[in-house]
Amino acid sequence: MKEGRILKAFGGFFFVSDFDSREVYQCRIRGRLKKEKIDVIAGDIVEYTAMEGNTGVVERRLDRKNYLFRPPIANVEQAVVTCSIVQPDLHFKLLDRLLVLAETEDLEISICINKVDLLGLEKAKAVMKPYEEIGYKIVYTSVEEGIGISELKEVLKDKVSVFAGPSGVGKSSLLNAIQPGLKLKMGEVSERIKRGRHTTRHVELLSLNIGGWVADTPGFSSLDVTFVPSEELQYYFPEISGYLNDCKFSPCSHSHEPKCGVKAAVEEGYIPEHRYNNYLDFLEEIKKKEERNWRR
Repeated sequence: MKEGRILKAFGGFFFVSDFDSREVYQCRIRGRLKKEKIDVIAGDIVEYTAMEGNTGVVERRLDRKNYLFRPPIANVEQAVVTCSIVQPDLHFKLLDRLLVLAETEDLEISICINKVDLLGLEKAKAVMKPYEEIGYKIVYTSVEEGIGISELKEVLKDKVSVFAGPSGVGKSSLLNAIQPGLKLKMGEVSERIKRGRHTTRHVELLSLNIGGWVADTPGFSSLDVTFVPSEELQYYFPEISGYLNDCKFSPCSHSHEPKCGVKAAVEEGYIPEHRYNNYLDFLEEIKKKEERNWRR
């Protein structure tokens, strides 16, 4: 048997890129896997039997390093959290939700801020300064003016990456700029509601000439973070985790307790206030769900 990576699952077929030849095989899945309810999705590493005409049969799915629920994709190495600075406007709460998701999967994280030509690069950098101070790598891009495309290529090179972000921010346009010929369908932003139309219908890994794979995924405008246990949420805000030893009480939720090192750091300007407020909002969402589950 041979090994390869699932590029996409579509219409009952599984498209496998062979690790040695990089040829793509259109495969069916062995009935045994269906009976055992073993799902196979984009990013999965599989063993398969090659047949004539670049067809084949998926025999086994190997263990996953990780799994993202939304978008559904496996074995990702890094997340490129992509937002536009305007059109649609940047929303910090959505950005922070996406960052929490990437942090829970222990992924390398880069933030891509697109359409900087519409606001100005320096203004965009000023808006994102708190995230740079936290330590996140930020790439500022503009397809129209060719800003940051080379830097984004370096971020993606030789990695298995997922582009995650709301619709209309220009993910497909960026990928087209990175590698002309991908011919990804580019959506337009609705002028009436200032939200992107969903133009990417399924998760698909795209092979990059520079090396590596990138997934262009369906956009979304909200993200449920209530799968995170309330006591663990603090660890997915890097700037908060640095002050945990300064709290008088342990455990400390950093919401109502006195002599809390995290709250003191917010008051002194070491932790961005909007990030702390988003942490509190997420914490409340999680605790409400935990309370509902406890009552059942």
